[in-house]
Amino acid sequence: MNPAATSPALEVHDLSVRYGDVVALDSVSLTLPRGSVTGLVGVNGSGKSTLMRAVVGAVRPTSGTVTILGRHADTARRAGALAHLPQSQDVDWTFPVVVRDVVETGRYPHLGPMRRLRAHDRAAVAEALERVGLTDLADRQVGRLSGGQRQRVFLARAIAQEADVLLLDEPFSGVDKTQEAGILALLRGLAADGTSVLVSTHDLPTLPGLVDQVVLLQRRVLFAGPPDEALAPERLVEAFTGLDLGRIGDLRTPSGCIPTIPTTPRSAS
Repeated sequence: MNPAATSPALEVHDLSVRYGDVVALDSVSLTLPRGSVTGLVGVNGSGKSTLMRAVVGAVRPTSGTVTILGRHADTARRAGALAHLPQSQDVDWTFPVVVRDVVETGRYPHLGPMRRLRAHDRAAVAEALERVGLTDLADRQVGRLSGGQRQRVFLARAIAQEADVLLLDEPFSGVDKTQEAGILALLRGLAADGTSVLVSTHDLPTLPGLVDQVVLLQRRVLFAGPPDEALAPERLVEAFTGLDLGRIGDLRTPSGCIPTIPTTPRSAS
């Protein structure tokens, strides 16, 4: 049997990233099983976006390796096995392009040097638009879409690309609850079809119904495992404040409650 056929969708091993003297990631290792959804959780500055950029090749790691479907990351990227949905604020929404044009770029890894769409490429684009409910908006400028519709455009692009691994950076930012529910359903549907999803988010209440595992990140992996264990108050205190209850003792208030975890604004990390 081909070893790649049984390899995890994504393996990150001992990955470190430095920006000058600043350590952005410190020996991070994680594994994404095939057909699963993994939540990546941490405060702003914890390295979530840096990790995704390193996986997609936008940031050069100081050390460590990234393997996708048992192949070197560069090889897998060129084959279109990896799709990335950046934070909405990182996209120029004023660029004059319509929804269909964006989704068609998902087919580029499968085209020749002339990048001419064939009949089955156009069929894949049409199917992707239908799946995310954007068929009627295919000719609309992306800048005129709502936050949830914009996220669905990038999901359609990933579906048209037929990517095996999908990375989403804060996909629920600026999205109302109705749109959020639709995106959640799409992600679970993609996982059921065999796509492996890594999603970074501050929106903790969405995790139990969405993910199979949670990775708590604070420049290094603090915990990786089931969501009910990851979302235990003691673990969240360490992830969101840097306090290790196992080392400094129990921080419960006299009433027996864990102190409230401070919220952080949704911005790049």
